[in-house]
Amino acid sequence: MSATAGQADGVKSLPDRLGIESGMVVMEIGYDDDVDEDLRDALMDRVGDLVDEDTDEVVDAVLLWWRDGDGDLVDMLVDALTPLADSGVVWLLTPKAGRTGHVEPSEITESAPTAGLQQTSTLSVGRDWSGARLVTPRGAKQRR
Repeated sequence: MSATAGQADGVKSLPDRLGIESGMVVMEIGYDDDVDEDLRDALMDRVGDLVDEDTDEVVDAVLLWWRDGDGDLVDMLVDALTPLADSGVVWLLTPKAGRTGHVEPSEITESAPTAGLQQTSTLSVGRDWSGARLVTPRGAKQRR
């Protein structure tokens, strides 16, 4: 198996790591002054403007900035599913351990299935933020 030149150098852009491609519609929820602006800029360079939760569009991805104390995570994840395309993904972005607003991983692993999602991976998306990739399980897509 061979890697592309970028992968071989260990250089892969944040949009690539998140699976965000040009032409996708990306919704952002939970924006505040503590978000990672470098990540947002990289995503907007790739897709243009991010839409907010009031959009009537079907979206390919949801970026959900979530902090401890923001409310009920299950309710927010269910709300994030409403405009999401069947093949879409929710990126739950939470502060890393030791940062203000850190969310315990157990809260994510308990909340995602309750909302009808499953976690497939996690990655670092900035100095202060981690991302959990959440998708609708294959069998559940027909029931939505």
